[in-house]
Parts: sequence; C-alpha cells; structure tokens
Amino acid sequence: MPTRPAHPLMASPRTQPQIPDPQPSPAARIPLIEMIYLAASIVTLSALLGIVLTLITLPGIWFMIGVALLCFWWQPDMFSLWTLGAAIALGILAEIAELITCAAGAGKAGGTRHGAWGSIVGSLVGLVLGTFLILIPILGSLIGAVVGAFAGAVLAERGVAGRPWGESMKSGHGAAIGRLLSSVIKSAFAAAVAMILIVDAFWN
Repeated sequence: MPTRPAHPLMASPRTQPQIPDPQPSPAARIPLIEMIYLAASIVTLSALLGIVLTLITLPGIWFMIGVALLCFWWQPDMFSLWTLGAAIALGILAEIAELITCAAGAGKAGGTRHGAWGSIVGSLVGLVLGTFLILIPILGSLIGAVVGAFAGAVLAERGVAGRPWGESMKSGHGAAIGRLLSSVIKSAFAAAVAMILIVDAFWN
C-alpha cells in the first residue's frame, strides 16, 4: 500500500530550511579590551596635544578634559569619578593661578586696567603673528604672546591712559613677565592633568 507524503508541518526538523545567523557588525567583532585601549590612546594623544596648546596660551587643559569626558561617555569603565574630578579641579586652579600671576605682574609694575586689557589683546595678536612669522614650533607662538603682551600694555598705557613713556614701558615689562610666568605655571598644571588622565586611562 503506498504511503502518503508527510504533511509539511509534520516533516522532520532536518528537512526544514535553516535560517542563517545574522553576521555581527564590525564593531561587535572588536573585543571590549581593544575598544578600551583605543579610547585610552585617544586620551593620550589629546593630553599631549593639550600640553602643547597650553604652552601657546590656548585652553589645552579644557581640551584634554573634554576629550576625556567624551571617552568616559563611550567607555564608562575607563575613568573613575575621582580622576575626572581631580582633573577638573586642577583645571580650575590653573585658571586661578594664571589670573593671579598676570595680575601680579601688571600690578607690581604699576599698570592700570587699560594696560591689563591691552596686554590681553596684544598677547592674542602676538600669538597669531608669532606662530606664522617665527618659524619655530611652540616657541614662536610663546615668544609672540609675550612680546604682544608687552606691546599691547605699552600702547594702552601710553595711548589710552596717557601715561608717560617710562611708566608705560614699566607696565609693559611687568605684563610680559606675567604672561611668561603664567604660561609656564599653567603648562605645569596641564602636564599634571595629562599624567592623571593617561595613567588612569590605561591602569584603572
């Protein structure tokens, strides 16, 4: 007696079509440890760049902290909250130290608020000019910022405040010293922040 064909729903599991497993995305193939090391490498590069930016009177500390916060959002196990808090605290202290140093330099030389504002504007202009005219990386920008602070303070004291040339030159000298010292001090803070972030990124 001929046998009837089995109903499709009653067929053996071996005869049912196999659904291929979806291929994992490229990001899913990368082990978690490699993602962490990639993020740590990004933090390291940004920290080193942040030190250079601080040397040329740009906000390098906040640049490296910003990159660290983005990497922390990407890899939450990379940093501890204590590390990020310490980095932010050092960044605030660096800003305070810079303001105190610049004010002390101008105040000791008997500068006025016109000279202070002139030194700030002159420092920014000198930074740009020094970067392009003095073809020495980092050092050219720093020299331009210091010379610009001196020239801006002298011009403001003489042209706006109407002080004699001798007093204006003295104010400019104090502004230049304050700019140089503030750059050195703030760069030391930047190096400390960079070290904290790099060490915790790799060994947390």
